[in-house]
Amino acid sequence: MNARTEPAVIETALLHEVSHQLSNAHLDALEEETIFILREVAAAFERPALLFSGGKDSLVMLKCAEKAFGVGRLPYPLLMIDTGHNFPEVTDFRDQRANELGAELIVRSVEDSMKRGTVRLAHPGESRNVHQSVTLLEAIEEFRFDALIGGARRDEEKARAKERIFSHRDSFGQWQPKAQRPELWTLFNTRLQPGEHFRVFPISNWTELDVWQYIARENIGLPSIYYTHQRKVVDRRGLLVPVTELTPPREGEQVQVRDVRFRTVGDITCTCPVESTAATPQQIVIETLAAEVSERGATRMDDKTSDASMEKRKKDGYF
Repeated sequence: MNARTEPAVIETALLHEVSHQLSNAHLDALEEETIFILREVAAAFERPALLFSGGKDSLVMLKCAEKAFGVGRLPYPLLMIDTGHNFPEVTDFRDQRANELGAELIVRSVEDSMKRGTVRLAHPGESRNVHQSVTLLEAIEEFRFDALIGGARRDEEKARAKERIFSHRDSFGQWQPKAQRPELWTLFNTRLQPGEHFRVFPISNWTELDVWQYIARENIGLPSIYYTHQRKVVDRRGLLVPVTELTPPREGEQVQVRDVRFRTVGDITCTCPVESTAATPQQIVIETLAAEVSERGATRMDDKTSDASMEKRKKDGYF
């Protein structure tokens, strides 16, 4: 290293260190807010539960809960609404993580709602994703939950951007956007009438980039499908649809094997991967910085039609 290049190298190193410190300060602030909200729920409600799918957002939220209360000391159970069509890598990881934390895990199935006749599919191949609302409302009634903590973020979708952190639901479990309560100076109105409940979103102010930076910093384990792997897919209207028994190729579609990863995970029938060779959180951070489409816009088949719009589903009781 000569005298001319040394100052430039030192300046680059200093800029990198300053950027790292700013990033950590930002994540620290988000983590602190999330922990505050998680503790607020524990203090304000009698029967809360944390919605836990085994996906990256719920795992980040669970990490914050672990910091807020300690391993084996979560003050509320974990609740999973299972469509029966979830990726096995995710449900296996869900069970493993709940066991590690010594947390109570409650699983309620859309298939059980179908047996009761409260969920009826239009045809056998219909996605069960939208029908989770029914099973969720049944679980709320069964356990008399008064607050459900979810991992939704405002950057995901336009309807979710309208959400309060403490989102009031009426006695029918429905969301009324114009009836939401103000949240000034981090003061939350948690009063409820009989039969009502709240959906609480502690990571509302996080972005997809924040989530991945936090996963990298905290070394949070994730289901393997979040990282690059080879999978059979078909290109359908710009989405890479995974080839499975539930989602077979249509006539004329060409099956390809590509290097892909999932940005978000959900029901197999409506969740698509993206092309990627990113094998670590740090590599995914770089990809996320360059992404021009939101994770739901790039990966969810059920968000492509107005009949299944997120706002309508939320009004009907969806997450």
